[in-house]
Amino acid sequence: MKRIIAWLPDRVDARLKVIAWVYLVGQIVLVGTGGLVRLTGSGLGCPTWPKCTAGSLVNTPEMGIHGIIEFGNRLLSAGLGVVAVIAFVAILRLRKERKDLFWLTLLAGLAIPAQAVIGGLSVLSDLNPYVVGLHFVVSIALVALCTAFLVRVYAVPGPRVRAVPAWFAGVAHLTSFFVALTILFGILTTGSGPHAGDANAPRNGLNPEILEHVHAIPAYVTFALTLVLVVGAWRITATSVHRFTLLLLAVELVQIAVGLIQSNTGLPGILVGIHMTLASTLASVMTAVILSLKAPAPRDAVAAGSAADVVAA
Repeated sequence: MKRIIAWLPDRVDARLKVIAWVYLVGQIVLVGTGGLVRLTGSGLGCPTWPKCTAGSLVNTPEMGIHGIIEFGNRLLSAGLGVVAVIAFVAILRLRKERKDLFWLTLLAGLAIPAQAVIGGLSVLSDLNPYVVGLHFVVSIALVALCTAFLVRVYAVPGPRVRAVPAWFAGVAHLTSFFVALTILFGILTTGSGPHAGDANAPRNGLNPEILEHVHAIPAYVTFALTLVLVVGAWRITATSVHRFTLLLLAVELVQIAVGLIQSNTGLPGILVGIHMTLASTLASVMTAVILSLKAPAPRDAVAAGSAADVVAA
């Protein structure tokens, strides 16, 4: 035990940065494998939960490729649970001076078992589209939390202040709202379409053609607002804002292109899967943009604030 405690980082080092990268990339890959499960009709490849079958924890040869795909997705989810524990333990010695990292790892760690339960419910409900949709929502929340963890690992600790004009911050938060709206309508659209995860799985009963157009509206509003952010970022000195807004624009351009192609080619599974993975990437970059709106407070301002606190006391 003493050796383990001695191994724990007492500052942000390369170990924490590697853990943060693995955590985020793993969450995005999990979204992709979850899409693979649905798009190959493997949603009930493991017909029970938490076991794969009533008599086996893992998939059996008789279950074929569908069992391999579904169990592989469950295995990756379990692996991310291990990463969550490692991340939480790794920052325990930093919990006082880096409360931000402590709470981010705690929240993400609690969300992973909740995600597993929702995944189990989706199987037990024969892939009810609303339960499956909730499963995706939690995945996006986990991507955002892991992105925040990664960004904050690289950030200078201490008080932070807004580093951009108020109007720019307002546009950025408005953009994040439309990103969330786009993803939610995308989930409803997928829930009405042909990729149910199993031939006998129910659909949500909504009109997919109408939902495609409804889904596109917030997507194009997001794109327009992102253009405003990219142009406005050139007038701001914070380099992270430039970098993340340009990355946001790049992801959206690819996402729009994939969306247009898939809607005009009969929704091929591979493009739908790419679209889903890009949605999680979009959420990740949007989170990074929001976090880049603040920068470490100047030391003289922090000192002045401390002096003011002393006088007030």
